[in-house]
Amino acid sequence: MTDLESLLTAVAGGTAYELEHPRYIGAPIFPAHWPGFVYTLHRRHERMGDAVRTSASGTITMQEHSGTHIDALCHQAVELEMFGGVQVSPDVQTDRGFTELGVETIAPIMGRGVLLDVAATKGVDALEQGYLITEADLVETVEAGGITIRPGDCVLVRTGNGRYYADTDTDAYLRGPGVGPEAARWLAAKKPLLCGADNVAFDVPDHVDPELGSLPCHVVLIYEAGIYILENLDLEGLAAAGATEFLFVCLPLKLEGVTGSPVRPVALTLP
Repeated sequence: MTDLESLLTAVAGGTAYELEHPRYIGAPIFPAHWPGFVYTLHRRHERMGDAVRTSASGTITMQEHSGTHIDALCHQAVELEMFGGVQVSPDVQTDRGFTELGVETIAPIMGRGVLLDVAATKGVDALEQGYLITEADLVETVEAGGITIRPGDCVLVRTGNGRYYADTDTDAYLRGPGVGPEAARWLAAKKPLLCGADNVAFDVPDHVDPELGSLPCHVVLIYEAGIYILENLDLEGLAAAGATEFLFVCLPLKLEGVTGSPVRPVALTLP
């Protein structure tokens, strides 16, 4: 059996877990990215004379940072400087998007994924609203699960907040817990490719760090370290299966000059 055949056999016997939430009008959205997702049916199936075949199609209006999505490196800047010392200038930031660090520069992601289930480690279904995950929380989770984070990994942090995504009271989801800046620095030191969480901003949206300001994890991961962030993940099924290590697949759309992309990430656990 060839290496490819062995790989295909292993993959065929695995279990795939969808990590994307459905996209719909009224889904939770970070206030700065309102209205989020809007769909309007443009062409409709309706009788027109003797025609047998009909066609329907619609128009999607969507903020790139709505729903389950990945942040490109051009998404954040400090003092008008982006990751790698790229200056925000009219040549880089144009009316049609960015000429550097846009989401189209993110290669297809297929690699080792690890789940840090902080909620489970603490023995709760979900961390309380506004809870800031600390470095100690992540260390405890890693040690309890016997998990090793390697350079290039895709690290997903479960707070349990994803269970509230579909609630009609979207504020319950938006007020959820998130990762604190010291925990982000601990993650960045491990040199992962990306970090993701089951909340609206990876950070706690209302938390303001005295040194880094608002959304401090975005500064630490995107601006300082060049690490992508995934937000609004659905990690409940993966956590229920007890998976801590898996093949992670995520394909950002090639949207030129755009600051983020909707994604449909999948975790594949092998038998």
